Amino acid sequence: MSVSIDQVFVKQFEADVHLAYQQMGTKLRSTVRSKSGVVGASTTFQKVGRGTASTKSRHGIVPVMNLNHEPVECVLQDYYAGDWVDALDELKTNVDERRVVASAGAYALGRKTDELIVSAMKGATKSVGDYSTGLTKTLILSALEELNENDVPDDGRRFAVVGVHQWNELLSMDEFVSADYVGDNLPLIAGGSSKKWLGITWVLYNDLPLSGTNRDCFLYHATSIGHACGQEVKTDISWHGERAAHFISNSMSQGAVLIDDEGIVSIKCKE
Repeated sequence: MSVSIDQVFVKQFEADVHLAYQQMGTKLRSTVRSKSGVVGASTTFQKVGRGTASTKSRHGIVPVMNLNHEPVECVLQDYYAGDWVDALDELKTNVDERRVVASAGAYALGRKTDELIVSAMKGATKSVGDYSTGLTKTLILSALEELNENDVPDDGRRFAVVGVHQWNELLSMDEFVSADYVGDNLPLIAGGSSKKWLGITWVLYNDLPLSGTNRDCFLYHATSIGHACGQEVKTDISWHGERAAHFISNSMSQGAVLIDDEGIVSIKCKE
């Protein structure tokens, strides 16, 4: 067998990794403010204050809002996920086997992406609940009230991320599952991992902060969390003769940061 893997296989493998990462690797990246192509060790997200409209006299000067621009730095970090693959012809020709290995690397990096975003969410200072009850309609409405009081836009970009147990609690609420309340956007569509209700996109994610029976869920606007990417998922495949195997290395450079504390609420639930 050749000591160098076929280039067609390399290109196809990279395509499989990228596709798996985009489709299944991360659940939360599309729910936050994301910046790609970052050059350098960090980038800056601008937190813009509120503007005030005023009148002016005829032929007078248009009043300036004097918006407050507060830069928020997001530091990027490098992450790797690799594995050895024995030199078997099957791995070069069998699409299913190739995708298994590609998906494993994409999943690992996708989980890291979501871990970074959740870590940024944990910086939220506004919260509802005290871990004494599960996820109830009262808790949900209290969290929604916090966003509304802060004038967080209701523009279709509000998200809530909840755990598996909390998702089951949502499914027990008629308002969440009944077409009488939410039309045809039922929870079992698209695998049941996301759903629109109360103007919020609800996302199922099973790695939220958990301490004993204390679970933290989050309700937030997409612009309140920033995610930066210096390098998308990249794959390197190299042959190691002493091991008679190829080493497949996946890497990326990403970071996440809390931009606006007023746009996110922690919901403290009992698991």
